[in-house]
Amino acid sequence: MTSRIILLVEDNPSDEALTLRAFTKSGIRNEVVVTRDGAEALDYVFCTGAFADRNILDMPAVVLMDLNLPKLSGLEALKRIRDNPATKSLPVVILTSSDEEEDRLKGYEFGANSFVRKPVEFDRFVAAVQQLGLYWLILNEPSPARNGTSLPHET
Repeated sequence: MTSRIILLVEDNPSDEALTLRAFTKSGIRNEVVVTRDGAEALDYVFCTGAFADRNILDMPAVVLMDLNLPKLSGLEALKRIRDNPATKSLPVVILTSSDEEEDRLKGYEFGANSFVRKPVEFDRFVAAVQQLGLYWLILNEPSPARNGTSLPHET
């Protein structure tokens, strides 16, 4: 991995802007790649479609995944990421406004590393994003299994 990229999977432009603003306010200056649905997120992760020329060594440090996405849900995208040996250990955090217990259960069942409900108040949201950034970008040690060599393409 050549940099600590954040992959933000968010279809709501207001939530995207809020998240990016929270990163800035928190001092998180990492590159943020935004995809707007589960299928596009998988294209990014597996270097297919519009991202076929992406450098496989630039895997994200963390994926922040919304649940309710067009084309392919966040849960289905998570399941496909976990089903591939090359991305099985890629950190995926569900970042959603859902407070449904079933969503949390399925998220963890499908292999989410964490489930974070978006706070409604901006100051609390900034604090949550700051803590996510501190943990996933600074404190967390990435899996040694993610070495960037030959990634099997998603089918």
